[in-house]
Formats: sequence, structure tokens, C-alpha cells
Amino acid sequence: MKIVFATNNRNKLAEIRSILGDRFEIVSLKDIGCDADIPETGSTLEENAMQKARYIYDNYGLSVFADDTGLEVDALGGAPGVYSARYAGGEGHDSEANMTRLLSELGENNNRKAQFRTVIALLLKDDSATDANQPEPAGKLFEGIAKGEIILERRGGEGFGYDPIFMPEGYDRTFAELGLDVKNKISHRAKAVERLAEYLKEL
Repeated sequence: MKIVFATNNRNKLAEIRSILGDRFEIVSLKDIGCDADIPETGSTLEENAMQKARYIYDNYGLSVFADDTGLEVDALGGAPGVYSARYAGGEGHDSEANMTRLLSELGENNNRKAQFRTVIALLLKDDSATDANQPEPAGKLFEGIAKGEIILERRGGEGFGYDPIFMPEGYDRTFAELGLDVKNKISHRAKAVERLAEYLKEL
């Protein structure tokens, strides 16, 4: 099955393709010629993921899934959450600035509990129907959570985003130290993608 993953993030693409293996042909936004700045104006991860998937489905008529991920820190009331990618402000996704702000706001707080949460929204085209009679897809949501804690300083050179300061439960190394092979077995995105894959395999 060919399906669009609504991203051009090479790290995410590599992670997803590694998790799904050769069961599905995963193509990026670049692969379908989409260079639009897809809006993410939702107030929740669920809304953002579905908004991105809906944009691709409506404009390109292709089966698609889109994800949104947030780091939710207990001591910060669940922040940065839906604003994780732009936590430090500005237009781009500045991981270093985001981590600096998060560590600064936590300070010496002893409550370092946090979780990564990924939500995937899926919209499937009915290949048995003509384009003129294409039914409106209801959409499905899949969630994955990785619990852990925020450490005091960055560690590790792999991964991306907040990986150098997030230590998952049951491990003494950060996501950035564990490497992609281990992370892909235990991460929030891995769990959400496995639920997505289980659903797709049953179709």
C-alpha cells in the first residue's frame, strides 16, 4: 500500500520507514510535489494531526497519515505540549533553543516527570470507488506515549528535538544516547505507528 506521510522531516521519515519496514510504501510531501506550508492551528495534538492529513487528502486525493507530537512536562502543567516544536518562539524548529528554555523553566525542580505523546491521524482513499463517488473518510486516530523524565543537562548525539534531555522509564540513557534501533522499539512514535500498522494490516 502506498501512503503519504505528511512530513518532509528526514528524521521522522527514517524512523517511520524503519518501524514499518517494507510492509508499506511510505512517501513524503516532497515525493508528491507538495511544498505548501500546511497549517497547524489546532489547540491539541489531535486537531493538528487531522488538520495536516485533511489538507493532503483534500488537495491531492491520496491516502495519508500525519502526526503531531508533544513533550508534556508535569511540573509545567503539561507544557510545552502542542507548542513543543516552537517552544522558544520564532518561525523555525530550533531544538537547542527549545531545550534551553525548558531546562531553564524547570530549574532545580525535583519533579522531572514528563512524557512524549504522539497522535497519528489517518485518512484512507477508497480504491474501489471512482473519484466522483469517493466517500468522505471518517478518519482514525492512533496514540502512543513514552513516559520518562527530563534530566539536568543534554546527553547524547543521536535523535532530534528534545531527545538529549529525555530519559525514558526503565533506562539510564536518554533517547539521544540509546540510538535509533532502541528508540524505534520503545518511543511514543513507535507505539503510535504500531497501532497504525495493526489497523492497516487488518483492512
